[in-house]
Amino acid sequence: MESNWIDISGMIAAIVLPFFSLPMIYKVWQRKSSKDISMTWALGVFGCFLLMLPSALTSPDLVYKTFSIINIILFSGIVFVTLKYRNGESS
Repeated sequence: MESNWIDISGMIAAIVLPFFSLPMIYKVWQRKSSKDISMTWALGVFGCFLLMLPSALTSPDLVYKTFSIINIILFSGIVFVTLKYRNGESS
C-alpha cells in the first residue's frame, strides 16, 4: 500500500513540476524581454536535461521517464523565448 502511494505522489509531482515553467515563459513573452534570465543558466539546465533524456527514455522508472519527457518539452519553451527575446522585442 505504501509503495502505491509513493508511486502515485511521485507521478503527480513528475507531471505537475515541469508546468511551473509556464509562468516564466509567459512572463518573458509578455514583456518581450529575457534580459533578466541568465543564458548560462538556461542553456546549462537545458543541456543537462538533454544529456539525461536518453537515460530516462531507457529507464524502467515511469516517474523519471514521465518527468524527463514533459520537462524537456516545457523547458524547450523557456530556452526558445529566452533566445528569441534576448535583446528585447523580437519580430
